[in-house]
Amino acid sequence: MIRLSKLTDYAIVVMSEMARHVGTVHTVSHLAERTGVPSPTVAKLMKTLTPAGLTTSHRGAAGGYALSRAADAISIAEIITALDGPIALTACVEGGDSQCGVQRLCPMRGGWEKVNSAIRGALEQVTLADMMGPPAWAEGPPGPLNGMEAGSTPARRAAV
Repeated sequence: MIRLSKLTDYAIVVMSEMARHVGTVHTVSHLAERTGVPSPTVAKLMKTLTPAGLTTSHRGAAGGYALSRAADAISIAEIITALDGPIALTACVEGGDSQCGVQRLCPMRGGWEKVNSAIRGALEQVTLADMMGPPAWAEGPPGPLNGMEAGSTPARRAAV
């Protein structure tokens, strides 16, 4: 099974919340409150998403973070790459972070890159805006007492 990291899942949830309020500078605590993602995790995400060019940081008393561009201009592939590294199913493909010990002899050499290109291309076609549905909660912040199961992730709450 191919699975994205929890950080990538949380990043999409947090960035979706940011996109719902274009032109607003969001604090870590505000984003944590509105999404149910813990504040330390939101802070960690912002420290990764900002250097990747997906969010911008605003200093000062009214500081915080904002999306660097519109949600329809941010691909899911960009978010995955920022948090999980290059989209690669095996170590022997372009952008993989390790070398295969039998790469010179492997009959699959080059074959996996076709699969990776197809997956990367599909993920580049899906934008943050495409992932955004209506907010999962309308009357208050998400949580176990708001009709959600205890321990459910923000992405699962957003999908409800």
